[in-house]
Amino acid sequence: MTVDAISEIFALFERFGGLGYGEHVSQLSHMLQSAHFAREAGEGDAMIAAALLHDVGQFINDAGEAAGRNGVDARHEVLGAAYLARAFPPEITEAVRLHVDAKRYLCIAEPGYEDSLSAASKLSLKLQGGPFTADEAAAFRAQPYAEEAIRLRRYDDLGKQPDLAVMPLGDYRRLLANLIR
Repeated sequence: MTVDAISEIFALFERFGGLGYGEHVSQLSHMLQSAHFAREAGEGDAMIAAALLHDVGQFINDAGEAAGRNGVDARHEVLGAAYLARAFPPEITEAVRLHVDAKRYLCIAEPGYEDSLSAASKLSLKLQGGPFTADEAAAFRAQPYAEEAIRLRRYDDLGKQPDLAVMPLGDYRRLLANLIR
């Protein structure tokens, strides 16, 4: 896959980014905000890209609508990671793949975390299997990129603010191009 992958990804953002997903922001705004918070935290390019792309799986096979319409978890994180793996390294794709597990982990690891989730995140948590058990949490922590997924999750949680001014999608083109394998 080449730099054309970025055009393909941007086309997905253009086609589906305006959709809501139970939050007070669009999908595009959410992902741009997540990338914004990663940048503001001083993260490297791979984490900023992961934050920007973490929900791209919502745009594949109608995964984003599956929860609301059918009450099922379409595993957008797995779909997105597989899609992105055609062009990007594991530093990006594994954080994307594990960001839902990071939410499930944080629910057991940090008192009050689950209560802090938005209503939409609480609903998706139920569909995604709920908080991890102690054994599941230990298995998650043992995986490569678990720490990155936890940081990504925190940017995901922050990226739900109506009317937050952030960089436009086009400003990420060069960053993404530099990360393509």
